[in-house]
Amino acid sequence: MSTDDELAELAEQLSAIAEALADVALDRLRAAADPDDPDAASAEATERRVTRARRAVERAVGILSGGERSEDP
Repeated sequence: MSTDDELAELAEQLSAIAEALADVALDRLRAAADPDDPDAASAEATERRVTRARRAVERAVGILSGGERSEDP
């Protein structure tokens, strides 16, 4: 397997991780908006942390794919 193929495979794996992080962030955002959710107080902070992690992973995907940055700053 060539280096380019390996990097493309890693970029795909990271894209899947970014999607999973987006799902977690959305779940936490819903929890933060639900006054009946016992975790509502911490859910907003968790959503922000997970979103930052997702953006970092997306930047890594962009770098591995040949660009220096992804579209999302």
